[in-house]
Amino acid sequence: MNFKGKAHWFGDHINTDDIIAGKYKHESIDPDVLVKHIMENIRPHFYDEITSGDFIVAGENFGCGSSREQAPIIIKHAGITAVIAKSFARIFYRNAINIGLLLITCDTSKIREHDQIVYDPENRTLTVVERDLHIKTPALPREILDISKSGGLLNYIKKNGGFYA
Repeated sequence: MNFKGKAHWFGDHINTDDIIAGKYKHESIDPDVLVKHIMENIRPHFYDEITSGDFIVAGENFGCGSSREQAPIIIKHAGITAVIAKSFARIFYRNAINIGLLLITCDTSKIREHDQIVYDPENRTLTVVERDLHIKTPALPREILDISKSGGLLNYIKKNGGFYA
């Protein structure tokens, strides 16, 4: 199964407070409320730019900062297919896997804002359609792909009766 969508480019060291500001957690933890504020510290009205299936593209250390699990939840709830970055903060990486948000680690330096992207996980290739640019990506472990396809770790365990079933 291939994934297709538009690239939304962000820079290096995007922290969890940039993804969803902590000040909104005092008002609500409802993803339907929080999603309207996604990335607004960096790009006000970003929520209005998103079409379901799009990608967030970033540089180094995406998701650094606190262990706020709402950060990957809000990205997924916004309809973002995957985050593509040069590297991820470890706690964000684990939280994203747990909720079934797909993360792709690769060189993002040639991807531009609003590029149309096709990601083929089976062939480990990310294609920028307009420029016929093909970027090889590392293989994702089968377990991570299965967890993502299940919608997260909890759904995976419910479906399979355990992690090692």
